[in-house]
Amino acid sequence: MNIKFSSDFKNGVKKHSSINKNIQNKVDMIISDPIGLGEPLKGNFRGFYSAPVKKNFIIIFLYCYVCRKKGDNNIVLCNDCQDCLDDTIKFVAIGPHDKTYATKIKQ
Repeated sequence: MNIKFSSDFKNGVKKHSSINKNIQNKVDMIISDPIGLGEPLKGNFRGFYSAPVKKNFIIIFLYCYVCRKKGDNNIVLCNDCQDCLDDTIKFVAIGPHDKTYATKIKQ
């Protein structure tokens, strides 16, 4: 499995360092079963998945295999799509539910 962390995700982890163990546990769980743990998002976030870390605190990620299989890669338009293998998971955002959905996601 190829794992990538966006700069926004890394900054979010630093900002919310008080729950680092929870974040690391959820990241590990997502890596082991991205489809089972992720909830597919709709609308402006089509192609992305979310997974709760704690109540009202989420991780947003992409799983390249599913993104390509569904054709969402034509919507998401990752800058590095051609360079990523199908087994790549990109962790793109983390934070409180409302704030995380209100920000523009950059891959």
